[in-house]
Amino acid sequence: MDMLRTLRIVLVAVGLCWSVAAFAMVELAGVKVEDSVSVAGTKLQLNGAGIRYKGPFKVYVGDLYTTRPVASLDELIAAPGPKRLGMTFLREINSADFGKLLTRGIEDNVNRSELSKIIPGMIKMGEIFAANKAFQPGDVCALEWDPATGLSIWAKGKLQAEPFKDPAFFRALMSIWFGNSPADWKLKDQLLGVK
Repeated sequence: MDMLRTLRIVLVAVGLCWSVAAFAMVELAGVKVEDSVSVAGTKLQLNGAGIRYKGPFKVYVGDLYTTRPVASLDELIAAPGPKRLGMTFLREINSADFGKLLTRGIEDNVNRSELSKIIPGMIKMGEIFAANKAFQPGDVCALEWDPATGLSIWAKGKLQAEPFKDPAFFRALMSIWFGNSPADWKLKDQLLGVK
């Protein structure tokens, strides 16, 4: 009888742990970061999240979602299925300037021969960000890769243009955060779950 009661208590405790885990989320700078999201019908798990700083200022909360844990740019690219990098802005940012920073980040991480092949994608990306004028606190920009359709850029809840089909452009874009010269080393470690 005591053993049966103990077993019930253990099962209830395990059930409570699972239900708490199912609703677990991280909060950074007042931004709630979900433990999972869905992209192209695939459930992705939070790989890591952190805050992008520019000097003393908090610029955005970044979050990376993948189908399996990744700890480097190569692992991110090799991971099967969709991937998502999100940015929730914490301050007003001129989106054309933000697009220029992304372009500079690609230039810092990609060699010249590769760069020449992705210039059309960089121009198109610059046009997308210029058209959005500004990001306000709370606005979200998400970069979603689906192997079936390519890279989709979402800004303020709207899909921006047709997906970029070139995997080389996706890799170059991800190198801004995960390459050898990332925009923010601390954020790189946080997104990759490096302690």
